[in-house]
Amino acid sequence: MQGHSDSNRELLDAAALCRQLVPPGSVEAFLADHRSDLFPDEMFEDLFPSRRGRPSVPADVVASVMVLQALEGLSDRDAARALRDRISWKVACGLALDDEGFDFSVLTYWRTRLRSSKQPERIFDAVRAVIDATGVLKGKTRRALDSTLLDDAVATQDTVTQVISAIRRVRRVVPGALEITLGAHDYESSGKPLIAWDDPVAKAALVDALVNDALDLLASLEGREIDDEATAALGLLALVAGQDVEQDSDGTWRIAQRVAPDRVISTVDPQTRHMHKSRSEYRDGYKAHIAVEPETGLVTSAILTPANVSDAKTALDLMAAEPDRLEVLADSAYGSGETRAHLRAHGHRQLIKPLPLRRVVPGGFCRDDFAVDHQARTMTCPAGITVPIAPKGQATFGAKCTGCAFRDRCTTSHRGLKTMIHSHDDELTAARRQWREQDGLEDYRRWRPMVERSIAWLVANGNRRVRFRGVARNQLGLSHRIAAINLRRLVNLGLVNDGGWQLRAI
Repeated sequence: MQGHSDSNRELLDAAALCRQLVPPGSVEAFLADHRSDLFPDEMFEDLFPSRRGRPSVPADVVASVMVLQALEGLSDRDAARALRDRISWKVACGLALDDEGFDFSVLTYWRTRLRSSKQPERIFDAVRAVIDATGVLKGKTRRALDSTLLDDAVATQDTVTQVISAIRRVRRVVPGALEITLGAHDYESSGKPLIAWDDPVAKAALVDALVNDALDLLASLEGREIDDEATAALGLLALVAGQDVEQDSDGTWRIAQRVAPDRVISTVDPQTRHMHKSRSEYRDGYKAHIAVEPETGLVTSAILTPANVSDAKTALDLMAAEPDRLEVLADSAYGSGETRAHLRAHGHRQLIKPLPLRRVVPGGFCRDDFAVDHQARTMTCPAGITVPIAPKGQATFGAKCTGCAFRDRCTTSHRGLKTMIHSHDDELTAARRQWREQDGLEDYRRWRPMVERSIAWLVANGNRRVRFRGVARNQLGLSHRIAAINLRRLVNLGLVNDGGWQLRAI
């Protein structure tokens, strides 16, 4: 059942005895005064529908600890210890000086309850409700979008390690799997196979044997009635056993000389992904996408995805809960035609850096040197030749390029120029024209970089690395981190509750 805080102070109440030690204007001082206003009991009643059993830790206490934990980037153990031995945390949570707090597992338990509820991000929503009540965003018509990479909490695994790990999991969770004889490795041992790892022949033989073991295991278990956990284990085994290998003509499996699209890089956290920061540098993990009001630095929306999910795709979700007719500022990663069309449909003004054009011939013509009539579905080249645009978007000049004085600047193909017109070509063309004419460029240069400030707050103090496994757990962690940062920002702006939420500094 749900626990409740006692409004009567205890003899050794930390706030009564030591409040002067907590810095005014700190998040701890704010929570000491307003945690029950910010996190009322009824906000968490659905997590504990039964009125029987031992009462839980009071909601305002746990929510306050989660905010402070996210603000400082602490593990569950360190957060529980801080509640036990820090005066400022005891004052913030309304505990007595001799209160031992609670076990760190309480935080895991509450996160699990939150994650499985209909409103998992209610702590973020509570802070967002305060933002709305203060009116600090009223009249603020800009949103800056950006993303940052977050390192995962697991080690990247090679192909051999992944296949062995996936086979072990199947043998552990699928009924009858232990009865199937496998010969490539002793899967009960914890180490890697004992082979000469510097011998290419030995490594190749091991890969072939492991893949055959995986295929034999999958074939032997096919058609059995199993639960969701076992189904997931078999699906992961099928994926990792096939994503990095290919079969030779003699039937031998070997490591493929390619990288599979959307490659799983760890069986411990199958949702983490590779992300290329440049052609030569990549990181493993997740990506935090945020929408920020640039004047205040308040984050209005945050979404966590695997690291290989595009910014442009996520932009639509970031703006889903925002009001219409905003000025959206973003770099070229958000410059896809689909994203622009969606933003325009909602009346948003776009200050998004356009995607760079690719020139087939260095120093030659690009798309903007051609005239496209989208109504008539025609394309005209710099030489004045007009061709129709096919229903699928192809514009083929072909033989019309023969003898053209501009041919060497258009194409290197002996068959003449053939190009594709994007389905949102009009959006992309308008964006490039806007950029050339510097329409809104002053606003872009002034306000878009402010999102970097919010990202710096997000990843500070070791928060570049996620603490959990999987998108759902880390999305909840991200929402708590953003809630804590937003609350700190509001407190710095003078947040008070005098019959309603107000900002004294505004």
